[in-house]
Amino acid sequence: MSLYGSFLSDEQFQCSICLDVFTNPSSTPCGHSFCMPCISRYWDGSKVCQCPLCKKTFQKRPDLQINRTLREITEQFKSMKGGGGVGREKRGGKGDGGTQDNLFDELKKKLPRPLPKPPMTLTYEAQSQNKSMPTSFPPVTSPLGSSVPNNSPIFSLNHTSAPPPLDPFPRSNSRRRFTLSGAANSHNIPICDIHHRGIMIYCRTDQMCICPECETEDHPDHDTVSVETEWMETKALLSVSEKEIQEMIKQRLRKIEEIRMSVTDLKLAVEQETVGSVCLFSSLVMAIERSQAELMEVLEFSQRAAEHQADAMIRQLELEVEELRRRESELTKLAQSQDQIHCVKTFPHISTPPPAKDWSGVSLNSDLGTGTIYRSLAALVERFQEELKNVTETGFPSQDLEPSPVRTQPRMKRVQEYAMDVTLDSSTAHPRLVLSEDMKSVRCGDRHQLLPDNPERFDRVVCVLGREAISSGKHYWEVEVGGKTDWDLGVAKQSVNRKGKIEYTPSNGYWFLSLRDKSKYAFRTEPSTDVHMNLRPHKIGIFVDFEKGQVSFYNVDAKIHIYTFSHVFNDSLYPFFSPCTNKSGKNDAPLIITPVNMIE
Repeated sequence: MSLYGSFLSDEQFQCSICLDVFTNPSSTPCGHSFCMPCISRYWDGSKVCQCPLCKKTFQKRPDLQINRTLREITEQFKSMKGGGGVGREKRGGKGDGGTQDNLFDELKKKLPRPLPKPPMTLTYEAQSQNKSMPTSFPPVTSPLGSSVPNNSPIFSLNHTSAPPPLDPFPRSNSRRRFTLSGAANSHNIPICDIHHRGIMIYCRTDQMCICPECETEDHPDHDTVSVETEWMETKALLSVSEKEIQEMIKQRLRKIEEIRMSVTDLKLAVEQETVGSVCLFSSLVMAIERSQAELMEVLEFSQRAAEHQADAMIRQLELEVEELRRRESELTKLAQSQDQIHCVKTFPHISTPPPAKDWSGVSLNSDLGTGTIYRSLAALVERFQEELKNVTETGFPSQDLEPSPVRTQPRMKRVQEYAMDVTLDSSTAHPRLVLSEDMKSVRCGDRHQLLPDNPERFDRVVCVLGREAISSGKHYWEVEVGGKTDWDLGVAKQSVNRKGKIEYTPSNGYWFLSLRDKSKYAFRTEPSTDVHMNLRPHKIGIFVDFEKGQVSFYNVDAKIHIYTFSHVFNDSLYPFFSPCTNKSGKNDAPLIITPVNMIE
């Protein structure tokens, strides 16, 4: 019997589903082969596809193709089996060794190349003798991966200087075998340094190319395919990767151009800044003197305003404490009373706490308002005074201490972001007031106008409200006051009394700043707070933060914060304007609501 006749049998060409010789064989991704119709029927109706042999699960049904090489080999086997040789050999008969040799010659034609003739001497020995020889040739397997039985003879090789040839029948333990396509050139296949076998398998699990021996020893149960198969799948992704790379190149070229344009813009900005800085030299001394005067004014005013605010809050708290103690005393007396009927009737009235203000969001305003002055001065003299530059970077010395828990007031540029378009409400205007057609300015006339005495109209004080209600959020507007000797500006609650004599205080729903006799500035607090300002404002900015309960006033021209009221608002607010009486023409100039121009 010939050598190859010892391992060719029906089982090597048998489908494990129909138990018959392959018909249009197809291989699964795990490496096992079945008839195309058999494996298709086996997977039909299944939610998850599974290999019938190794039970490997595929989440997506594989797109199987006919293994043309295996089909041709199977057809050759069927034609040779018709002579009776192979079939009888498998069933125990002696068979015809010559027929099997002819079959092997036909199988060799289907391989990628003829078996090479290695420069070595071939000797026949028993397997038991071969175990002690390190140069033994790997066990011979069939073209479809079936190993030679352990008790069959093997071949030992006496190597010369040439490396061992590529084994055309790699060993496998029922694993998938890979066949080179006819276009592949076996001479170009690299050889494994460890097993001296052709590297023709790619392990997707470990992402490396391996030989059949490596697959059996080091990569059991891994997801393996032929290198050619992996390359064909990878090649399909090359165009996608190429497009991605091209898009990345375009993005970076655009960014280069953008940076170059930015450099050009920067050069222009530097030139403009240089010209502008020269103009600052002539006003340097004047700017320092003005900043010093502003600083002293703001410091003095901030201190007095904070002290007054603290006194007002303490007085109000003391009144509430006094009322609570009175209730406490009444409850104590009630507890000692023996009159049960009196206790039952009286307790509901005195057990409920009296109406009290929510002080959880109220805090003392301790912002000195000097940060803007220092920043403005530093921008002008930063190249001349290094010490002043350090002040700009580190801030006022008191800022080195622990940060104060009180809320700081927003600066001019920040509050201007909340600009609101304010117009006057003619239905609230006092009969002596004259409003412009655009409802943006108001002045006091010489006589009363014939107007309906509706409930919204003020009848005693010459004032008018804005049309826009403020019930949430942040809002800011500016009013020009230059040329006037007297005026009132601020906000008022919607529910304020508008008839007869009115006390314009925060407790009555009014928060505003007043000017009298050209130079007497005051806030209508309880009692009123006088304000000394060396720089007479020509434009006043009013900022309302409804949620925080703050109404702030700013000198727009000097860019400084003047004062902030703190209160818990429970009613809508409206802008409040009073040009005061015209004083026989001396105070005839109007209050003008002006557009907000952002301060740089």
